[in-house]
Amino acid sequence: MKKLEVLLAVAIVVALILSVYIFFQSKTSFKKVKIGNVTIDAEVADTTLKRIKGLMFRQSLADKNGMLFLFDTDDYHGIWMMNMSFPIDIIWINSEHKIVDIVKDAQPCRIICPVYKSKEKTRYVLEVNAGFTDKYSVDIGDSVKF
Repeated sequence: MKKLEVLLAVAIVVALILSVYIFFQSKTSFKKVKIGNVTIDAEVADTTLKRIKGLMFRQSLADKNGMLFLFDTDDYHGIWMMNMSFPIDIIWINSEHKIVDIVKDAQPCRIICPVYKSKEKTRYVLEVNAGFTDKYSVDIGDSVKF
């Protein structure tokens, strides 16, 4: 039990330090992301720190808004829901801008969180409100423009 308490304390301290550092990070940029007939105004997460923070500590996300994670390489990029306040749909996009995987209704968590990964290597990840993919008929194989 002592080992778990130490690990938990370390995780909390690291999360707090990262949160403060990320808070004072560079300005936010956005991209228009188009899937089918719907356009999303997506905040860009293009640095390691922005990708770590993601949508942490936000209370909500407006309809047709999201976060687009831009990675430098194709890989099995993991997404977690630590310190999230609302569920999301997670959309994995390959380097050819095709959707290759979707997790619907990923739930927030606080401490020990599952990491969601695509079944295929991807270059981009788009996070949107839970229910978005059903509401706008977004499916695996769809093309994405940004």
